[in-house]
Amino acid sequence: MRICIRIALLLITSSTLFSQDGIQQTLQLLDNDLEKISKVGLIKGYGVAIVSKDSTLFAKGYGLSDVESGTPYTINTLQNIGSVSKTLIGVALLKAQEMGKLNLNDPINKHLDFEVINPSYKNDPILIWHLATHTGTINDTGLYDKKAYYLINKNDLSSEAIKGQSEEFQTLDNKVTMKDYLENFLSTDGIWYRKKNFVKKKPGTKYEYSNVGATLAAQVLEEATEMSYDEFTQQYILTPLRMKSSGWSFDTIDKNQHSKLYNDRSQELPNYSLVTYPDGGLITNLMDFSAYLTELMKGYYGEGTLLKKESYTTIFDERLPKKTSPKKANSYDDEFNSGIFMGYTPKGYLGHTGSDPGISSFMFFDPELKIGHIIMLNTSLYGDAVDQQLIPILGAIRATLYAWDF
Repeated sequence: MRICIRIALLLITSSTLFSQDGIQQTLQLLDNDLEKISKVGLIKGYGVAIVSKDSTLFAKGYGLSDVESGTPYTINTLQNIGSVSKTLIGVALLKAQEMGKLNLNDPINKHLDFEVINPSYKNDPILIWHLATHTGTINDTGLYDKKAYYLINKNDLSSEAIKGQSEEFQTLDNKVTMKDYLENFLSTDGIWYRKKNFVKKKPGTKYEYSNVGATLAAQVLEEATEMSYDEFTQQYILTPLRMKSSGWSFDTIDKNQHSKLYNDRSQELPNYSLVTYPDGGLITNLMDFSAYLTELMKGYYGEGTLLKKESYTTIFDERLPKKTSPKKANSYDDEFNSGIFMGYTPKGYLGHTGSDPGISSFMFFDPELKIGHIIMLNTSLYGDAVDQQLIPILGAIRATLYAWDF
């Protein structure tokens, strides 16, 4: 669920103080650029938003959400956002901590009814915050892509679009629960258990990005709060932020608004779900997504509504050892440092990227500029699509943001 792309850093050297009219003019230029980029057509449809901690400054869809019917991609188009979903696990964990249900320093086995131990460090417990910073020493291995994805319609198993995908799609007939998935993977009695499912490092000392570890954090929350993860996040995140269009499954959204998803061969992918849905399965649209980023920005500046100020401080606290930024830094390398499921890039952006079959997403804000941006794409990224559309999209956004001095 990672976007492993080296994106060229586009340098904008001038910075101008704009009036409100100037800002609108700049946003119009952005709109013009994004409209022109959409005509390339390798990425079938996408949405872009620019937000501050107070409001959404710009939001618009481009291209198509359904190529066959010619349906446009709009601010109301729904799609899953991949690993950006993990940031909600962080917010949920801090909410549960405020409620006294758990503590980030708790060993995870305090809350689980199956035991998870790194076989190389049996006396060193994995703590909740280890999972939340990807230092829990859990290794996805190739098994993750083979067991996490399930087709909504089992007849789609013969679809040409899923052939050649790195992910292996299962049918709902043999779907396991999230808990059973984790127990099979991580418990010594599990049918998929292997020692190689764990990194040979002491918990808390080695960064190893893990979708399974993130899902385990959501399972810990479920057992600590005695609420399902989707119910907890609905009650304490989605509903308070009025994210009425968003949900964790096709049963909870308006399916008529859901985008078609396209692979790197421009083939329409069948609808799928994730058994590990907390790590990448949030379905949302540009407007709901913008409300969420605005709240995160409010939280960073001590004005958040979902959590107490000290909880947001914990989310944004850098937990990994400091590193020197490389000379040719990737502005979107969200593994440079980590808060609680919150990535830091070498350029100081805070946020997360996401990638799953047929989608990619970016959600970041610059704490100095006090401006954030969102990109949602309904097409798998590959060489030409990256070079001819993604990089120009990022360049147009960067030119807009760095034209302002707030």
